[in-house]
Amino acid sequence: MVRDVADGAAATAPRRVVVTGATGFIGSAVVRGLLAYPNPDSVLPRSIHLRAVARKPPEPAGAPGSLPYPGSLPPPDSLPFPGSLTSPESLTSPDSLRASPPPPRPDTTVPVEWVTADLADPTSLRGVCEGADVLLHLASDIGRDEERCELVNVRGTAALVGEAVRAGVGRIVQLSTAAVYGAGPHAGPGVGEVEPAPLSPASRTRLAAERPVLEAGGTVLRPGLVLGAGDRWVVPALAELLHRVPARWDGGRGLLSVVAVEDLARLFARLALAPEAVPGGVYHASHPVPVRNGDLMDTLIGHGVLPRPGATSSQGATSPQDGPGSALAPGPVLASGPAPAPDLSWDACLERLEAVPGRVSERQFALLARDHWYRSDEVWKVAGCDPGPGPLVRLAEAADWYRSHLQARA
Repeated sequence: MVRDVADGAAATAPRRVVVTGATGFIGSAVVRGLLAYPNPDSVLPRSIHLRAVARKPPEPAGAPGSLPYPGSLPPPDSLPFPGSLTSPESLTSPDSLRASPPPPRPDTTVPVEWVTADLADPTSLRGVCEGADVLLHLASDIGRDEERCELVNVRGTAALVGEAVRAGVGRIVQLSTAAVYGAGPHAGPGVGEVEPAPLSPASRTRLAAERPVLEAGGTVLRPGLVLGAGDRWVVPALAELLHRVPARWDGGRGLLSVVAVEDLARLFARLALAPEAVPGGVYHASHPVPVRNGDLMDTLIGHGVLPRPGATSSQGATSPQDGPGSALAPGPVLASGPAPAPDLSWDACLERLEAVPGRVSERQFALLARDHWYRSDEVWKVAGCDPGPGPLVRLAEAADWYRSHLQARA
Protein backbone atom coordinates (compact mmCIF):
# COMPACT_ATOMS: atom_id res chain seq x y z
CA MET A 1 0.00 0.00 0.00
CA VAL A 2 2.84 2.41 0.74
CA ARG A 3 5.80 2.79 -1.60
CA ASP A 4 8.70 3.03 0.82
CA VAL A 5 11.87 4.90 -0.11
CA ALA A 6 15.39 4.30 1.04
CA ASP A 7 15.67 7.19 3.50
CA GLY A 8 12.47 6.21 5.32
CA ALA A 9 10.47 9.19 4.11
CA ALA A 10 6.76 8.71 3.50
CA ALA A 11 5.47 7.40 0.20
CA THR A 12 4.52 10.00 -2.37
CA ALA A 13 1.39 8.16 -3.51
CA PRO A 14 -1.80 9.31 -1.75
CA ARG A 15 -3.43 7.04 0.82
CA ARG A 16 -7.06 6.36 -0.06
CA VAL A 17 -9.18 5.99 3.08
CA VAL A 18 -12.83 4.96 3.37
CA VAL A 19 -14.69 5.98 6.57
CA THR A 20 -18.11 4.52 7.35
CA GLY A 21 -20.37 6.27 9.86
CA ALA A 22 -18.71 9.49 8.71
CA THR A 23 -21.39 11.80 10.14
CA GLY A 24 -21.55 10.13 13.56
CA PHE A 25 -20.12 11.36 16.86
CA ILE A 26 -16.87 9.41 16.51
CA GLY A 27 -16.90 9.07 12.73
CA SER A 28 -17.09 12.82 12.14
CA ALA A 29 -14.22 13.35 14.59
CA VAL A 30 -12.16 10.88 12.56
CA VAL A 31 -13.08 12.71 9.36
CA ARG A 32 -11.96 15.98 10.95
CA GLY A 33 -8.67 14.38 11.94
CA LEU A 34 -8.05 13.08 8.45
CA LEU A 35 -8.98 16.41 6.90
CA ALA A 36 -6.30 18.06 9.03
CA TYR A 37 -3.68 16.64 6.65
CA PRO A 38 -1.31 17.24 4.88
CA ASN A 39 0.80 16.61 7.92
CA PRO A 40 4.48 17.56 8.24
CA ASP A 41 5.22 14.25 10.00
CA SER A 42 7.63 12.60 7.56
CA VAL A 43 6.57 9.07 8.49
CA LEU A 44 3.01 9.65 7.25
CA PRO A 45 1.75 9.91 3.66
CA ARG A 46 2.12 13.33 2.11
CA SER A 47 -1.44 13.26 0.81
CA ILE A 48 -4.66 11.32 1.28
CA HIS A 49 -7.97 10.91 -0.50
CA LEU A 50 -11.02 10.45 1.72
CA ARG A 51 -14.26 8.63 0.92
CA ALA A 52 -16.85 9.38 3.60
CA VAL A 53 -19.76 6.92 3.82
CA ALA A 54 -23.05 7.53 5.64
CA ARG A 55 -26.70 6.48 5.44
CA LYS A 56 -27.70 10.09 4.90
CA PRO A 57 -25.15 12.32 3.17
CA PRO A 58 -24.66 15.90 4.32
CA GLU A 59 -26.36 18.71 2.49
CA PRO A 60 -24.39 20.51 -0.23
CA ALA A 61 -21.67 22.79 1.08
CA GLY A 62 -23.01 26.11 2.28
CA ALA A 63 -26.39 24.74 3.33
CA PRO A 64 -27.34 24.94 7.02
CA GLY A 65 -25.74 22.11 8.95
CA SER A 66 -23.75 20.88 5.98
CA LEU A 67 -20.56 18.88 5.90
CA PRO A 68 -18.10 19.35 3.01
CA TYR A 69 -18.78 17.74 -0.34
CA PRO A 70 -15.79 16.86 -2.57
CA GLY A 71 -13.18 19.58 -2.63
CA SER A 72 -15.07 21.99 -0.37
CA LEU A 73 -15.26 22.89 3.29
CA PRO A 74 -17.80 25.11 5.05
CA PRO A 75 -16.62 27.93 7.31
CA PRO A 76 -15.68 26.99 10.89
CA ASP A 77 -18.56 26.78 13.36
CA SER A 78 -21.15 26.42 10.56
CA LEU A 79 -22.24 22.97 11.70
CA PRO A 80 -24.47 23.01 14.77
CA PHE A 81 -25.00 19.73 16.55
CA PRO A 82 -28.48 18.27 16.05
CA GLY A 83 -30.89 17.54 18.89
CA SER A 84 -30.67 15.03 21.69
CA LEU A 85 -30.22 11.29 21.30
CA THR A 86 -32.49 8.83 23.04
CA SER A 87 -30.86 6.51 25.52
CA PRO A 88 -28.99 3.71 23.69
CA GLU A 89 -27.90 0.39 25.10
CA SER A 90 -24.23 1.02 24.34
CA LEU A 91 -22.43 4.01 25.83
CA THR A 92 -19.71 4.24 23.20
CA SER A 93 -21.33 3.82 19.81
CA PRO A 94 -21.54 6.47 17.10
CA ASP A 95 -24.90 7.49 15.68
CA SER A 96 -24.55 7.31 11.91
CA LEU A 97 -26.91 10.23 11.28
CA ARG A 98 -25.46 12.90 13.60
CA ALA A 99 -22.93 15.40 12.30
CA SER A 100 -20.22 17.13 14.31
CA PRO A 101 -18.72 20.59 13.74
CA PRO A 102 -16.40 21.14 10.78
CA PRO A 103 -12.68 20.47 10.79
CA PRO A 104 -10.53 23.14 12.40
CA ARG A 105 -8.52 23.69 9.19
CA PRO A 106 -10.61 25.53 6.59
CA ASP A 107 -7.68 25.44 4.17
CA THR A 108 -7.62 21.65 3.81
CA THR A 109 -6.74 20.29 0.41
CA VAL A 110 -7.80 16.71 1.11
CA PRO A 111 -10.20 15.52 -1.60
CA VAL A 112 -13.45 14.28 -0.04
CA GLU A 113 -15.95 12.02 -1.79
CA TRP A 114 -19.30 11.51 -0.07
CA VAL A 115 -21.06 8.18 -0.63
CA THR A 116 -24.52 7.11 0.52
CA ALA A 117 -24.72 3.51 1.71
CA ASP A 118 -26.67 1.48 4.27
CA LEU A 119 -25.30 -1.53 6.13
CA ALA A 120 -28.85 -2.92 6.14
CA ASP A 121 -28.76 -3.01 2.32
CA PRO A 122 -25.74 -4.99 1.03
CA THR A 123 -26.40 -3.89 -2.55
CA SER A 124 -25.70 -0.27 -1.52
CA LEU A 125 -22.20 -1.30 -0.41
CA ARG A 126 -21.06 -2.50 -3.82
CA GLY A 127 -18.02 -0.60 -4.97
CA VAL A 128 -17.75 1.48 -1.80
CA CYS A 129 -14.20 0.19 -1.20
CA GLU A 130 -13.09 0.23 -4.84
CA GLY A 131 -9.57 1.62 -5.17
CA ALA A 132 -9.16 2.10 -1.41
CA ASP A 133 -6.12 1.31 0.70
CA VAL A 134 -7.75 1.59 4.14
CA LEU A 135 -11.24 0.96 5.53
CA LEU A 136 -12.15 2.60 8.85
CA HIS A 137 -15.48 1.02 9.84
CA LEU A 138 -17.22 3.16 12.47
CA ALA A 139 -20.91 2.62 11.66
CA SER A 140 -23.25 0.43 13.71
CA ASP A 141 -26.80 0.18 15.00
CA ILE A 142 -27.01 0.86 18.75
CA GLY A 143 -30.72 0.32 19.24
CA ARG A 144 -32.58 -2.36 21.18
CA ASP A 145 -34.10 -4.24 18.24
CA GLU A 146 -32.25 -7.56 18.07
CA GLU A 147 -33.23 -8.25 14.46
CA ARG A 148 -32.21 -4.81 13.28
CA CYS A 149 -28.88 -5.00 15.14
CA GLU A 150 -28.22 -8.41 13.59
CA LEU A 151 -29.03 -7.08 10.12
CA VAL A 152 -26.86 -3.97 10.37
CA ASN A 153 -24.02 -4.92 12.68
CA VAL A 154 -23.40 -8.55 11.77
CA ARG A 155 -24.62 -9.09 8.23
CA GLY A 156 -23.88 -5.53 7.17
CA THR A 157 -20.32 -5.65 8.49
CA ALA A 158 -19.74 -9.03 6.85
CA ALA A 159 -20.92 -7.62 3.52
CA LEU A 160 -18.76 -4.51 3.89
CA VAL A 161 -15.66 -6.53 4.77
CA GLY A 162 -16.39 -8.80 1.80
CA GLU A 163 -16.38 -5.72 -0.42
CA ALA A 164 -13.10 -4.57 1.13
CA VAL A 165 -11.44 -7.94 0.58
CA ARG A 166 -12.73 -8.12 -2.99
CA ALA A 167 -11.36 -4.62 -3.66
CA GLY A 168 -7.95 -5.54 -2.23
CA VAL A 169 -8.07 -3.15 0.74
CA GLY A 170 -4.93 -3.85 2.71
CA ARG A 171 -5.91 -2.36 6.06
CA ILE A 172 -9.22 -2.60 7.96
CA VAL A 173 -9.85 -0.97 11.36
CA GLN A 174 -13.20 -1.37 13.11
CA LEU A 175 -14.79 0.48 16.02
CA SER A 176 -16.27 -1.90 18.59
CA THR A 177 -16.96 -1.27 22.28
CA ALA A 178 -15.81 -2.36 25.73
CA ALA A 179 -19.52 -2.87 26.48
CA VAL A 180 -19.07 -6.37 25.01
CA TYR A 181 -17.62 -7.39 28.41
CA GLY A 182 -20.94 -6.95 30.15
CA ALA A 183 -21.76 -6.14 33.72
CA GLY A 184 -18.41 -6.27 35.49
CA PRO A 185 -16.97 -4.96 37.67
CA HIS A 186 -13.69 -5.22 35.75
CA ALA A 187 -10.43 -3.96 37.21
CA GLY A 188 -7.78 -3.63 34.52
CA PRO A 189 -7.82 -6.82 32.44
CA GLY A 190 -5.98 -6.94 29.16
CA VAL A 191 -7.46 -8.32 25.95
CA GLY A 192 -8.10 -12.03 26.40
CA GLU A 193 -8.00 -11.85 30.20
CA VAL A 194 -11.77 -11.47 30.56
CA GLU A 195 -14.43 -13.23 28.51
CA PRO A 196 -16.95 -11.05 26.70
CA ALA A 197 -20.44 -11.37 28.14
CA PRO A 198 -22.57 -8.80 26.28
CA LEU A 199 -26.00 -8.06 27.71
CA SER A 200 -27.76 -5.94 25.06
CA PRO A 201 -28.65 -6.63 21.41
CA ALA A 202 -26.27 -3.85 20.34
CA SER A 203 -23.34 -5.25 22.32
CA ARG A 204 -24.01 -8.87 21.31
CA THR A 205 -24.14 -8.06 17.62
CA ARG A 206 -21.18 -5.70 17.75
CA LEU A 207 -19.14 -8.51 19.29
CA ALA A 208 -20.27 -10.84 16.50
CA ALA A 209 -19.42 -8.14 13.95
CA GLU A 210 -15.76 -8.29 15.02
CA ARG A 211 -15.41 -11.78 13.56
CA PRO A 212 -15.34 -10.96 9.82
CA VAL A 213 -12.89 -8.12 10.46
CA LEU A 214 -10.55 -10.37 12.42
CA GLU A 215 -10.86 -13.14 9.83
CA ALA A 216 -9.74 -10.63 7.20
CA GLY A 217 -6.66 -9.78 9.29
CA GLY A 218 -8.10 -6.46 10.48
CA THR A 219 -7.85 -4.49 13.71
CA VAL A 220 -10.68 -4.05 16.21
CA LEU A 221 -10.72 -1.21 18.76
CA ARG A 222 -12.79 -1.48 21.95
CA PRO A 223 -12.97 1.93 23.67
CA GLY A 224 -14.75 2.46 26.95
CA LEU A 225 -16.63 5.72 27.60
CA VAL A 226 -16.08 8.34 24.89
CA LEU A 227 -16.34 12.00 25.95
CA GLY A 228 -16.38 15.25 24.02
CA ALA A 229 -18.57 17.68 22.11
CA GLY A 230 -21.27 15.56 20.53
CA ASP A 231 -21.56 13.05 23.40
CA ARG A 232 -25.29 12.70 23.92
CA TRP A 233 -25.20 9.79 26.30
CA VAL A 234 -22.38 9.59 28.87
CA VAL A 235 -22.52 13.05 30.46
CA PRO A 236 -26.32 13.39 30.04
CA ALA A 237 -26.65 10.04 31.83
CA LEU A 238 -24.37 11.28 34.62
CA ALA A 239 -26.54 14.39 34.93
CA GLU A 240 -29.67 12.29 35.32
CA LEU A 241 -28.02 9.99 37.83
CA LEU A 242 -26.74 12.90 39.92
CA HIS A 243 -30.30 14.23 40.09
CA ARG A 244 -31.64 10.83 41.15
CA VAL A 245 -28.78 9.99 43.52
CA PRO A 246 -27.29 13.32 44.72
CA ALA A 247 -24.24 11.85 46.41
CA ARG A 248 -20.69 10.67 45.90
CA TRP A 249 -21.38 7.17 44.65
CA ASP A 250 -19.57 4.52 46.66
CA GLY A 251 -16.94 7.10 47.57
CA GLY A 252 -16.35 8.02 43.91
CA ARG A 253 -13.66 5.36 43.84
CA GLY A 254 -14.83 3.45 40.75
CA LEU A 255 -12.19 3.40 37.98
CA LEU A 256 -13.38 3.86 34.40
CA SER A 257 -11.85 3.44 30.95
CA VAL A 258 -12.45 6.78 29.24
CA VAL A 259 -11.13 8.46 26.11
CA ALA A 260 -11.67 11.91 24.59
CA VAL A 261 -13.23 11.67 21.15
CA GLU A 262 -10.49 13.79 19.56
CA ASP A 263 -7.80 11.46 20.93
CA LEU A 264 -9.66 8.36 19.74
CA ALA A 265 -9.97 10.05 16.34
CA ARG A 266 -6.22 10.69 16.26
CA LEU A 267 -5.63 7.01 16.97
CA PHE A 268 -7.86 5.97 14.08
CA ALA A 269 -6.11 8.44 11.77
CA ARG A 270 -2.71 7.14 12.84
CA LEU A 271 -3.77 3.52 12.26
CA ALA A 272 -4.99 4.53 8.81
CA LEU A 273 -1.91 6.48 7.77
CA ALA A 274 1.06 4.84 9.51
CA PRO A 275 3.53 3.26 7.05
CA GLU A 276 3.15 -0.15 8.66
CA ALA A 277 -0.16 -1.61 9.81
CA VAL A 278 -0.38 -2.66 13.44
CA PRO A 279 -0.73 -6.41 13.92
CA GLY A 280 -4.33 -7.50 13.42
CA GLY A 281 -6.42 -8.35 16.46
CA VAL A 282 -8.42 -6.76 19.26
CA TYR A 283 -7.13 -3.77 21.24
CA HIS A 284 -8.59 -1.78 24.11
CA ALA A 285 -8.67 1.84 22.98
CA SER A 286 -9.26 4.07 25.99
CA HIS A 287 -6.71 6.44 27.48
CA PRO A 288 -4.06 4.32 29.24
CA VAL A 289 -4.72 6.01 32.61
CA PRO A 290 -8.17 5.14 34.02
CA VAL A 291 -10.34 7.87 35.51
CA ARG A 292 -11.96 7.80 38.94
CA ASN A 293 -15.67 8.42 38.86
CA GLY A 294 -15.30 11.02 41.61
CA ASP A 295 -12.66 12.92 39.61
CA LEU A 296 -14.85 12.84 36.52
CA MET A 297 -17.82 14.21 38.45
CA ASP A 298 -15.69 16.88 40.14
CA THR A 299 -14.29 17.97 36.78
CA LEU A 300 -17.76 18.31 35.28
CA ILE A 301 -18.94 20.21 38.36
CA GLY A 302 -15.91 22.49 38.19
CA HIS A 303 -16.74 23.43 34.61
CA GLY A 304 -20.35 24.15 35.51
CA VAL A 305 -21.58 21.23 33.40
CA LEU A 306 -23.13 19.48 36.43
CA PRO A 307 -24.37 21.07 39.68
CA ARG A 308 -22.73 20.13 42.92
CA PRO A 309 -25.21 18.05 44.95
CA GLY A 310 -26.93 20.36 47.41
CA ALA A 311 -26.10 23.58 45.50
CA THR A 312 -28.73 26.26 46.06
CA SER A 313 -27.37 29.09 43.94
CA SER A 314 -27.87 29.63 40.22
CA GLN A 315 -24.53 31.39 39.90
CA GLY A 316 -22.59 28.28 39.05
CA ALA A 317 -20.89 25.24 40.49
CA THR A 318 -18.21 25.03 43.10
CA SER A 319 -14.63 24.32 42.15
CA PRO A 320 -13.70 20.64 42.19
CA GLN A 321 -11.51 18.99 44.70
CA ASP A 322 -7.99 18.25 43.53
CA GLY A 323 -7.54 14.76 42.16
CA PRO A 324 -5.58 12.73 39.61
CA GLY A 325 -5.97 14.24 36.17
CA SER A 326 -8.27 17.02 37.31
CA ALA A 327 -6.41 19.95 35.73
CA LEU A 328 -9.14 22.49 35.02
CA ALA A 329 -9.74 25.88 33.53
CA PRO A 330 -11.10 28.37 36.07
CA GLY A 331 -14.83 27.98 36.57
CA PRO A 332 -17.59 29.76 38.46
CA VAL A 333 -17.45 29.37 42.22
CA LEU A 334 -20.25 29.77 44.75
CA ALA A 335 -19.70 32.56 47.24
CA SER A 336 -20.58 30.13 49.99
CA GLY A 337 -20.40 26.58 48.76
CA PRO A 338 -22.93 23.94 49.77
CA ALA A 339 -22.15 21.15 52.16
CA PRO A 340 -20.16 18.29 50.61
CA ALA A 341 -22.22 15.60 48.91
CA PRO A 342 -22.99 12.63 51.13
CA ASP A 343 -20.79 9.60 50.57
CA LEU A 344 -23.25 6.73 50.02
CA SER A 345 -22.50 3.02 49.96
CA TRP A 346 -23.33 1.21 46.75
CA ASP A 347 -26.39 -0.46 48.27
CA ALA A 348 -27.66 2.93 49.45
CA CYS A 349 -27.08 4.36 45.97
CA LEU A 350 -29.17 1.60 44.41
CA GLU A 351 -31.98 2.24 46.90
CA ARG A 352 -32.02 5.93 45.96
CA LEU A 353 -31.90 5.07 42.25
CA GLU A 354 -34.89 2.76 42.53
CA ALA A 355 -36.86 5.36 44.50
CA VAL A 356 -36.53 7.99 41.73
CA PRO A 357 -37.52 6.60 38.30
CA GLY A 358 -35.56 7.57 35.20
CA ARG A 359 -34.23 6.34 31.88
CA VAL A 360 -30.80 5.18 33.04
CA SER A 361 -30.89 1.60 34.28
CA GLU A 362 -29.15 0.09 37.29
CA ARG A 363 -26.78 -1.74 34.95
CA GLN A 364 -25.85 1.49 33.18
CA PHE A 365 -25.41 3.20 36.56
CA ALA A 366 -22.91 0.51 37.53
CA LEU A 367 -21.09 0.93 34.21
CA LEU A 368 -20.63 4.63 34.96
CA ALA A 369 -19.90 4.44 38.69
CA ARG A 370 -18.07 1.18 39.48
CA ASP A 371 -14.83 -0.37 38.23
CA HIS A 372 -15.00 -0.80 34.46
CA TRP A 373 -11.51 -0.24 33.16
CA TYR A 374 -9.39 -2.23 30.75
CA ARG A 375 -5.64 -2.09 30.17
CA SER A 376 -5.32 0.12 27.11
CA ASP A 377 -1.65 1.07 26.68
CA GLU A 378 -0.71 -1.44 23.96
CA VAL A 379 -2.50 0.08 20.97
CA TRP A 380 -1.04 3.55 21.54
CA LYS A 381 2.45 2.07 21.71
CA VAL A 382 2.20 -0.11 18.62
CA ALA A 383 0.57 2.74 16.66
CA GLY A 384 3.22 5.23 17.79
CA CYS A 385 0.43 7.60 18.85
CA ASP A 386 0.58 9.92 21.86
CA PRO A 387 -2.62 9.27 23.90
CA GLY A 388 -2.83 12.94 24.85
CA PRO A 389 -3.25 14.66 28.22
CA GLY A 390 -6.28 12.61 29.23
CA PRO A 391 -10.05 12.96 28.99
CA LEU A 392 -10.43 15.12 32.13
CA VAL A 393 -8.13 17.78 30.70
CA ARG A 394 -9.93 17.60 27.35
CA LEU A 395 -13.28 18.30 29.04
CA ALA A 396 -12.36 22.00 29.22
CA GLU A 397 -12.72 22.14 25.43
CA ALA A 398 -16.13 20.45 25.48
CA ALA A 399 -17.65 22.17 28.52
CA ASP A 400 -19.49 24.88 26.57
CA TRP A 401 -21.09 22.29 24.31
CA TYR A 402 -22.13 20.10 27.24
CA ARG A 403 -23.67 23.04 29.08
CA SER A 404 -25.68 24.09 26.02
CA HIS A 405 -26.77 20.54 25.30
CA LEU A 406 -27.95 19.84 28.84
CA GLN A 407 -29.81 23.14 28.96
CA ALA A 408 -31.55 22.29 25.70
CA ARG A 409 -32.55 18.86 27.02
CA ALA A 410 -33.88 20.39 30.21
